[in-house]
Amino acid sequence: MARMSIVDRDGRLHEIEAKPGLKLMEILRELDYGVAAICGGLCSCATCHVFVEESWVAKLPKKQSDEQDLLTELADYNPATSRLSCQVDFTPELSGLRITIAPDG
Repeated sequence: MARMSIVDRDGRLHEIEAKPGLKLMEILRELDYGVAAICGGLCSCATCHVFVEESWVAKLPKKQSDEQDLLTELADYNPATSRLSCQVDFTPELSGLRITIAPDG
């Protein structure tokens, strides 16, 4: 197991252990912190939008064009830190990752 810090939509910090090999979306959806993941990880709805702490951004894979296109349509889009959690694999190298669940809507 690896560790992750999650700030939910109410501003509460949760320190969790998560299984590497899953998408961030899969981990977050099971925790019920506000990630709906309506499309099930197909990168077509943006209901798994999160903000990645800036110190971790460079450690993530680059955004693909379909992810970027969806993100830029969101009102709370942050070019530096916004990601769709369905597009990020949680690997052992990401142990310690800190993310904030984006506002709904």
